[in-house]
Amino acid sequence: MTTTNASLPAVDKDWWRGAVIYQIYPRSYQDTNGDGIGDMKGIAERLPHIASLGVDAIWISPFFTSPMKDFGYDVSNYEDVDPIFGTLADFDAVVAEAHRLGIRVMIDLVLSHTSDKHPWFAESRSSRANAKADWYVWADSQPDGTPPNNWLSIFGGSAWQWDPTRLQYYMHNFLTSQPDLNLHNPEVQDALLSVARFWLTRGVDGFRLDTINFYFHDRELRDNPSLAPERRNAQTAPAVNPYNYQEHLYDKNRPENLEFLKRFRALMDEFPAIAAVGEVGDSQRGLEIAGEYTSGGDKMQMCYAFEFLAPDAPTPGTIADVQHALERSAPDGWVCWAFSNHDVVRHVSRWGAGVADHAAHAKLLASLLMSLRGSVCIYQGEELALPEAELAYEDLQDPYGIQFWPDFKGRDGCRTPMPWDGAAINGGFTTGKPWLPVPSAHLSAAVSEQEKDPASVLNHYRRFLAFRRLHPALAKGEIEFAPAKGSVVSFVRSHGNERILCLFNMGGEACEVDRPAAPMEILEGHGFDGRLKDTTIALDAWGAFFARFA
Repeated sequence: MTTTNASLPAVDKDWWRGAVIYQIYPRSYQDTNGDGIGDMKGIAERLPHIASLGVDAIWISPFFTSPMKDFGYDVSNYEDVDPIFGTLADFDAVVAEAHRLGIRVMIDLVLSHTSDKHPWFAESRSSRANAKADWYVWADSQPDGTPPNNWLSIFGGSAWQWDPTRLQYYMHNFLTSQPDLNLHNPEVQDALLSVARFWLTRGVDGFRLDTINFYFHDRELRDNPSLAPERRNAQTAPAVNPYNYQEHLYDKNRPENLEFLKRFRALMDEFPAIAAVGEVGDSQRGLEIAGEYTSGGDKMQMCYAFEFLAPDAPTPGTIADVQHALERSAPDGWVCWAFSNHDVVRHVSRWGAGVADHAAHAKLLASLLMSLRGSVCIYQGEELALPEAELAYEDLQDPYGIQFWPDFKGRDGCRTPMPWDGAAINGGFTTGKPWLPVPSAHLSAAVSEQEKDPASVLNHYRRFLAFRRLHPALAKGEIEFAPAKGSVVSFVRSHGNERILCLFNMGGEACEVDRPAAPMEILEGHGFDGRLKDTTIALDAWGAFFARFA
């Protein structure tokens, strides 16, 4: 079945620039059959909630056929829906309902690797001479039987796994059950482009491309150099993982990727108004790579790096530094910002230590995110200011957390089910046993509870998104920062004849900043109470102020 975009507005190829994209983690969104796992019918059922926020698109994390060793990021059939999520017809219904509501649909394609249960890998590992023998990254051992080089897996240990049938190692950047595809082989590229075409013809509006900078490896299999301790950080992998000890020059970030991204863009351009956002996982060169991948108008429309997914809370200075670094790296490129996703501790917890007013803090961060130059990803539950869930070891499902517990607790704490009804069993997510527990602390933040309160975080998201739609400068405009002073970040967004001053107090105490000399019109409807005085602008703790220059 092929769906259409008939219910969407007139074709706007530039719709992605400044778009707000809502990420759905399908296992945890809404279960409709009582098996404790969210499904496609649940997504369709809850689309009105997403529409009520006023977002432009949804991004659905992987739902393809999979043994679920990495919860869908290990694909065994790219062109079908895993039965736990439903059927292709159920997916088509999601697309149709989203389009009826004016929401575009982006899906999460995992092209760097497959499951070891994929038929491609089963054939590839069967011998060194079969038709797909070169579809994955195979290499002989060192003379002493050790792996071909020093490359490491993000999930811990060597990036090489011995296969007793081929008597060779295969590469896996993630789990041993996630072998890396060999995109140096044109047949592999063709097969992956065919996968993208399959979903485009079903009516999807774009893609989130997982680990986009991992697609190619160094043909010579050269060792990665070590990384000086002062350059290590925990953006791509947790601090306990020695993955951070290498500079990843050869196992990813290879220049050959640019030509493949051009092929992918050419395919997208055969269809109306398709866009992709690539996930750039690199702790040292993330913004630089994002700039390369979005330059020239012939590769990706957007990429996102990990600067704002980092453990340390941003400051007025670092926010400006990141934006300036992006401008240097990608003068004609575009980025998609996110504070949270399915792989990191929820940002209200990650950055919320010592914060007294968690709701005000969440509102300020949401508004800042949606005022920066770039597109925006909002992760499910972010609109409720859900904190990171604290889970017992016996409740963990994530192999990453199980591997590094207790120093790193994995990703389950940000993946717990959405709380829809604070008075219902399991928060209204399922009538069965949920795949992860629904924390009791989340029930008071459920959609049903926040609907009742005009001042809730949920209603702030709705209010601010409506405010943003009224002012194109906040979505598509240029950005110019004033020097950071104290706890306040200050910038001007400009688009056409509109110039908007944006002030954000990133501190827990009220403050005042100097008032610009230029005449201004105070803007309202955004939910903040910043006040214009004779010579200053007064900001509440975790407050903001918006005004349009006359």
